[in-house]
Amino acid sequence: MLFTIQKAKNQLPELIDAALAGEDVVITIGTKPAVRLVAIPQYDFKLGVLEGKVGATPDFLEPLSSDELKAWEDR
Repeated sequence: MLFTIQKAKNQLPELIDAALAGEDVVITIGTKPAVRLVAIPQYDFKLGVLEGKVGATPDFLEPLSSDELKAWEDR
């Protein structure tokens, strides 16, 4: 969909709806394409979605045991 700047000003809400629906919206200056209106992806990010599904994780701030430390030093 090509729109001049003037038409884009008058129809901005409709152009935004079209972009959100996945349509390719291009705004022109004169006859030259200038910008493309693109929807920003929306993510439903949640913390803790794997809680109870993953085994115990190591505590990386806990000091190594003497056996683990020796194994690293002997490399």
